[in-house]
Amino acid sequence: MSIFGTILSKIFGSHTAAAATPAAAPAAAATAAAAPAAAPAAPAQPVDVDAVLSALAAKNPEKLNWQTSIVDLMKLLGLDSSLAARKELATELHYSGDMNDSASMNVWLIKQVMQKLAANGGKVSPDLMK
Repeated sequence: MSIFGTILSKIFGSHTAAAATPAAAPAAAATAAAAPAAAPAAPAQPVDVDAVLSALAAKNPEKLNWQTSIVDLMKLLGLDSSLAARKELATELHYSGDMNDSASMNVWLIKQVMQKLAANGGKVSPDLMK
């Protein structure tokens, strides 16, 4: 799975799992079995990305600034936040800047990830996409 796909599933998956009812679980499992390689579908209801991430941050012992830091967002989601992983994410999201300028790349990445979350059915505060 791609890095962005993993980000998407960690944010949307926690919402979907919490909202699933026992009656809906077999249908969801059958759908997942039918399309194992497919990216997660956009949820029927928009996922409040800020609420999901804020809840994760409240449980995390480390104070993470996930709103403006791609490194902290990746750490919050339990992902590898190394420079190599961020370069891989940048490649996946078609970053055209200098990947050796990690500060510029990181600023671009956090904005791009938030925009892509919104494009995939997430409710993202406009402040997080600036």
